[in-house]
Amino acid sequence: MMEIAILSGKGGTGKTSLSAALATINHQIVVADCDVDTANLYLILQPENYVEEKFLTGHKAVIDYSSCNQCGICIDYCRFDAISYVNGRVTISETACDGCKLCSRVCPSQSITMIPSDKSCWYIGNYRNGKMIHARLAPGEENSGKLVNVVREQARKTAEETGWETLIIDGPPGTGCPVISTLTGVNKVIVVTEPTRSGFHDLKRIVDLTKGFNIPAYIVINKYDLNENMTDEILVWCSEMGLSVIGKISFEPQIVEAMLQCKSIVEWAPETQAAKEIHAIYQQVVNIETN
Repeated sequence: MMEIAILSGKGGTGKTSLSAALATINHQIVVADCDVDTANLYLILQPENYVEEKFLTGHKAVIDYSSCNQCGICIDYCRFDAISYVNGRVTISETACDGCKLCSRVCPSQSITMIPSDKSCWYIGNYRNGKMIHARLAPGEENSGKLVNVVREQARKTAEETGWETLIIDGPPGTGCPVISTLTGVNKVIVVTEPTRSGFHDLKRIVDLTKGFNIPAYIVINKYDLNENMTDEILVWCSEMGLSVIGKISFEPQIVEAMLQCKSIVEWAPETQAAKEIHAIYQQVVNIETN
């Protein structure tokens, strides 16, 4: 099985648009959206979910004031400063609470209960070219790295069950824990960048990260024609670093129109230069030998 992760050092480079296009070029493709904090690939691929499972991100402490004697012992023990007196009453800050359960253990009146944070979910569904595994991390909930692992595991399991050979992973932006969870075990990485100073800077960061995993990285410059001087600078750097630039995608307003129609650019406007370039990128990635 070939696992291909699409990453970017920053948001807004066109990573998800490229992921959607690659996912709709061929059939029998498994897609995993690992950008669980801001999942939006499902808006384009429109999967019909047949599995929906809750994901436990942790616990939050809740006080039963009918039995609480306002002794304040929980305040003394809370290392996260999540508990304090507010208007003379012991109050727990939901956003500051780390769910460590210590307050519930030291409470002499047993007035604190740990409530599971289970508003996040992961899904498996059918989309028009294959199967999609994705998740939504509820606002304010954490452990996105762990949720990424769940999505990855379910995507691999789905690929094995179907016998399909291609797994495309739309990863989160940046270089943090969710990105590391996305990278683990993949065969290839496509790094999407844009011809801006910040895009170039973040390209260097994500390439450094992939080197630490010994995973071959292939570069795609999106909207390259908006700043060709910066594009040339990126090309020179990639050449010096021995990195393969497998595609330069021109700025294409129809990409936005395609997304509004819940389509990828290769579906909505296959005659555009951008769509043709993405087809060429797909062929290169599939045919590149894995180290």
